[in-house]
Amino acid sequence: MSDLAVSLADIEAAAARIEGVAVETPLLESAALNERMGLRVLIKPETLQRVGAFKFRGAYNRLVQLTEAERKRGVVAFSSGNHAQGVALAARLLGIPALIVMPADAPKVKADATAGYGAEVKFYDRLTESREKIAAAIAAERGALVVPAFDDPHIIAGQGTAGLEMVRQARARGAELGCVVVPCSGGGLLAGVATAVKALSPDTVMVGVEPAGYDDTRTSLAAGVRTPLTPTHRTLCDALESPCPGELTFPILQATVSDIAVVTDAEVAEAMRYAFSVLKLVVEPGGSAALAALLAGKVATRGAKTVGLVLSGGNVDPDQFAQVLRGEL
Repeated sequence: MSDLAVSLADIEAAAARIEGVAVETPLLESAALNERMGLRVLIKPETLQRVGAFKFRGAYNRLVQLTEAERKRGVVAFSSGNHAQGVALAARLLGIPALIVMPADAPKVKADATAGYGAEVKFYDRLTESREKIAAAIAAERGALVVPAFDDPHIIAGQGTAGLEMVRQARARGAELGCVVVPCSGGGLLAGVATAVKALSPDTVMVGVEPAGYDDTRTSLAAGVRTPLTPTHRTLCDALESPCPGELTFPILQATVSDIAVVTDAEVAEAMRYAFSVLKLVVEPGGSAALAALLAGKVATRGAKTVGLVLSGGNVDPDQFAQVLRGEL
């Protein structure tokens, strides 16, 4: 896999950079979930990461490597929320000016948090405007660096540190991960985690999870080529609405991922309720995708005795979360 954008060495270097800054999230286990699934489930709650999502790992790994001149010119990013917050906090910690381009309909909790970390926020209409063009124009005007949400080797390597931790933490419990299930949008988290896990544990089966109607990675892997989708509807999983896997992430996914499960909004909502009532965790829709696939029986665990699961984020709008808990969504 040496021709791929990210190696185990890159992820180990990222782990050294973010150590003491990012949270080494725990590996949790629920007797109730183990009993329900008939196997051991080890949960990586990136809901407990800084900014409430795994995105801080990659953002900090990218920004901490900027030169002094690049830091002064600042950074620009575009995101519906979690990447925005990750970049905003990393920029604040490193003294870098940051502007984030966000959709006007982004969850208010994410937009408010992004501004709260000190970033300048520019809203756009996701139906009529291109966030890429807006970000590129601002970056050109300011001489700033655009920080991609997933298609960047430093971002992928940073996200992969979660995979390094998972394998190490599982082995500390005497467990080998037979299968690891990870939510997937543009593929940065899945590509990074899969690179780390497969390097350390080659027999582990990697499974990604996408929302129904946004299964571009599943379609692309089946076709053998990146295949963009034209979405016809929104999904509850606002964090997983990328219409196409990345140029850098896709070859990594081809080399490491065995299967992509697809979950419905109803299954995601049920997983959010389960996480809240049984696991005692607040998990946003996109962050619940892997749990949703497992609970719905959509993960082919292939005889694995131990399954690793990433809960990728917990930044859910309070009103939406209340509706989910009441069974209205």
